[in-house]
Amino acid sequence: MGDYFVLIISCILINNILLAQYLGNCPFLGTSKKMETAIGMGMAVIFVLVMAGALTWIANKFILIKYDLVFLQTIVFILLIAALVQFVEMFLKKSIPALYAGLGIFLPLITTNCAVMGVCLINIKEEYTFVESLVSSFAYAAGFSLALILFAGVRERILLARVPKPLLDTSIGLITAGLLSLTFFAFKGMV
Repeated sequence: MGDYFVLIISCILINNILLAQYLGNCPFLGTSKKMETAIGMGMAVIFVLVMAGALTWIANKFILIKYDLVFLQTIVFILLIAALVQFVEMFLKKSIPALYAGLGIFLPLITTNCAVMGVCLINIKEEYTFVESLVSSFAYAAGFSLALILFAGVRERILLARVPKPLLDTSIGLITAGLLSLTFFAFKGMV
């Protein structure tokens, strides 16, 4: 149980996929202007990442390695992730149209979100067991969501502040993202 706790803390805080490894910046900057959108994107990424982590681990272990097709790993992983994102997109369109509209173009971008692919490849590289892969995928996704929600909260506050014209919108967003990233680097020596 202690190993899983260390893995969770490591994935969420120390090796945060977004702020320490710099993967997944497109939806991070694009969906963090409103808290509701950030929470919705965080939930979608958690679902897709946990499912992708499980499916890619199974595909790698029981198909790619077994039949010596590891060279197809990238293509197979992309296809699995794209199928999952399509499923999430169809579900949100039917069930929660307001969130679907709020996420806009960024929902299909989960397909090309390098954080999802990066976590799947990290799970394989670290040779995690199936359970460790699920825990890692969930923790990385939770870290992504935490960073996204924190950033959305800060950006909502920035809208109330007086920001110099040259720093409006994307510029202040990037500066804020850098400062938020620095706060996560304080956890680097923990484990």
